[in-house]
Amino acid sequence: MHCVILDDYQGVATSYADWSVLDGVSVASVRDHVGDEDTLAEILAGAQILVVMRERTPLTRTLVGRLPDLRLVVTTGRRNASIDLEACREHGVTVCGTGSSPTAPAELTWALILGLARHLVAESELLASPDSPWQSTVGTDLAGATLGLVGLGRIGARVARVARAFEMDVLAWSPHLTEERAAAEGARRVEKSELLAGSDFVSLHLVLSESTRGTVGATELAAMRPTSYLVNTSRAGLVDTDALVAALRAGRIAGAGLDVYDEEPLPAGHPLLELTNLLAVPHLGYVTEGNYRTFFTEAVEDIAAWQAGEPVRELT
Repeated sequence: MHCVILDDYQGVATSYADWSVLDGVSVASVRDHVGDEDTLAEILAGAQILVVMRERTPLTRTLVGRLPDLRLVVTTGRRNASIDLEACREHGVTVCGTGSSPTAPAELTWALILGLARHLVAESELLASPDSPWQSTVGTDLAGATLGLVGLGRIGARVARVARAFEMDVLAWSPHLTEERAAAEGARRVEKSELLAGSDFVSLHLVLSESTRGTVGATELAAMRPTSYLVNTSRAGLVDTDALVAALRAGRIAGAGLDVYDEEPLPAGHPLLELTNLLAVPHLGYVTEGNYRTFFTEAVEDIAAWQAGEPVRELT
């Protein structure tokens, strides 16, 4: 039996778990992202088990149909919108997930907020240039500033707790958020328009769905302060990318911090890469040792349980 691990960018998937416990399973990992379906079908030909990393590679109906030997898909995390679950069921493919920690993306959210507030990348780059001034920017104070959280779930709530430690005022909104739930996390529930207009930093922490897609578009960006920042470590589809590029180019907001994109890896020449008021990282929100250990240890557990005829953590 053959198992393929896709999008193992760092080449570490087999080092964060003991794959040798799987009886009769050979394991191969693919480090480079493969976006072409024909190439992907060739790579996966003959594999009975496929391990995918979140939404890095879509498992579409057409691709599933081209993999007659496939019997098990394991995705890191308990949700993967890029897997066609119905197609998998129709082809007799079991789909399982793993646990994940909310701490890693919450921590990266704060790395982006702090990087934007204190212009860390710009100042670091200038420091390395002998002809540059010793200091060139003035930072934004977090104490006394307002953080607006669009989404107050597992990750958003952790971000809120850190904000309180920075002595920030915290506003929150999501379609179903109650005043009581917001208050329990030290936030004040307001309408989305008030949150956008009143926040120095707006951070997105919603699950992407048809109802939340495009939550922040041109109208919402226009409602933000010209001195405010937008941070997205959740899903790219929550934001209209074209509208964000236009707002950043025109200086309608001070800047943005992004970890997620409509297309990943982000292609060369993408308009986002031309912006000087953007702090961008390559979808690192969940990329930590602790999370990877959970992902791949539980992926091995999923495979072993499936081999035993008792699959666990099935996605439906």
